[in-house]
Amino acid sequence: MKLLPIAPKASTATDHDPKMKWQRLLGEPLLHFVVVGAVLFGAYRLLTPAPEEHVDQQKIDLTKDDVRQLAVTWLAQGRPPPTPDEMRSLMDQKVTEEILFREAISLGLDRDDEIIKRRLAQKMDFLAADLATLDEPNNAQLKEWYSKRSDRFALSPHLSFRHLYFSFDKHGQATRETAAAAIALVSGKPKDSPAVASVADPFMFRNYYGDVTPEQMAKEFGPDFAKALFHLKPRSWQGPVQSGYGWHLIWVDSIEPGRVPAFEEVAPAVKAAWLDERYAEVKSNALKEMRSRYVVNLPTVTADDLQDLQVPAGASAQIELSAQ
Repeated sequence: MKLLPIAPKASTATDHDPKMKWQRLLGEPLLHFVVVGAVLFGAYRLLTPAPEEHVDQQKIDLTKDDVRQLAVTWLAQGRPPPTPDEMRSLMDQKVTEEILFREAISLGLDRDDEIIKRRLAQKMDFLAADLATLDEPNNAQLKEWYSKRSDRFALSPHLSFRHLYFSFDKHGQATRETAAAAIALVSGKPKDSPAVASVADPFMFRNYYGDVTPEQMAKEFGPDFAKALFHLKPRSWQGPVQSGYGWHLIWVDSIEPGRVPAFEEVAPAVKAAWLDERYAEVKSNALKEMRSRYVVNLPTVTADDLQDLQVPAGASAQIELSAQ
């Protein structure tokens, strides 16, 4: 039996059809993967902004808009327009807050607590306070410190007195002469007798003041009255002495002159003052050291820059809420 050679496989028209080749190529999964990847990469580059330029953390720029905002906040608290000195103080406070904030961030104080910039600055302030209390002063240190500042702890003079009041409204220009003439009427009589009180006019406040200081009397009767009062001799009617209300005859019951107390009398107050001074010193030195690492640029602000300030409606309420 004769075998016939096997004929080669007949070629089809599709093997040479470019259209069919493209259809097979477009159906390849690898091509799909490449296309999808390219699309995703392009979308990422389009939607993701370019990284910001490096920010100099050692430089603080305060703009005029920043200054205006400080002034608006000042006005929103019901205060009159800020003076140039007050504006400089506000700008300095703003710079200090920014420095403390950045230093707090550099120490990582923001990583475990969601607080605002002002609270971070407060944390830096508290750190300075902790440093200030590391050294506990001994008695020898406190005594030496007190010896140089004892005048700060001086005790004011005290006195107790009663007075007879003569009113401007009742006696007019003759008020002083009326008061001076009344000394003869009360001389030799008990200082608290009704007969003595009857020669004077009713006083709206007290007729007797016990254990008072010059500062207290200056607030109630005026500084000139207080100064004259503490130069009177005790246990006799003296005067007349003028106040903002009229003229007065004065009887000083007792007076204790001012003095500088011994250290033992004021030891707790001395220690508290020493710690306060130590805290202020440590805080000031720390802030100076931190500020030396920054370049601070402040704008030149004139009165014209602040003339047209407007307090936004409801600003006071917003400030109160933000402060809570």
